[in-house]
Amino acid sequence: MAGEGKNGEGKSGAAGVDPERLWLRPTESRRGRKPSFSREAITAAAVALADAEGLEAVTMRRVAAEVGAGVMSLYSYAPDKETLLELMVDHVSGELTVTEPPSGDWRTDLKAIAHLQRAHMLRHPWLPAALSTRRTPGPNTLAFLEHALAVLRPTGLDGAAKLEVSAQLTAFVAGHVAHEIAQAAVSQSPDRAAAEARYLAAVAADGRHPELAEALASPGRPLAPEATFTRFLGRLVDGLDTD
Repeated sequence: MAGEGKNGEGKSGAAGVDPERLWLRPTESRRGRKPSFSREAITAAAVALADAEGLEAVTMRRVAAEVGAGVMSLYSYAPDKETLLELMVDHVSGELTVTEPPSGDWRTDLKAIAHLQRAHMLRHPWLPAALSTRRTPGPNTLAFLEHALAVLRPTGLDGAAKLEVSAQLTAFVAGHVAHEIAQAAVSQSPDRAAAEARYLAAVAADGRHPELAEALASPGRPLAPEATFTRFLGRLVDGLDTD
């Protein structure tokens, strides 16, 4: 069992999360009486906490309290927060269900995947941060990856390149959503938004940034979040080289 941190949080070992133990042997026998909770319940409680209060609110103590268990009893299911994050990411990935097979138009299908991921991450605003470090794909994540790879089959790319494109797309969506969430927070503060506009106007007028001044003076693009995402996504996907 993992060691205890000063706040009662388990610590990951030097080797990190063991994917075989986590995903291939999730129900290894446990001694003692059968618990009144499950790994699914623990993960769902952690997701609910993260959705409501952010990722920093997810501690083993908080999750234990949510499921009505002692914190030590959770460690046989999730020995540390890193493992719990793996479980959380794969748990919510189960929402990314695709029922229709690829259409054969891989660019259109890839954009549909990205829009699905964006909506998914906006429902779970903690996801971009959770995905910023390498995660071991669990069964739900692998099912969605399988669809993405099938979408890319018409490109003729080799397997490694298809994996790279899939990872690049997810990274783009995560980065964009993180920025979108941050910008939404700024928009809730009119004074800050006005101050930023005045600052950029002053910089553009100082004569030392002619390229920026020209860019700011050009006609603007639609700023609605959906339109902005679609525009950026188009530049990424339409510019992919499959040769």
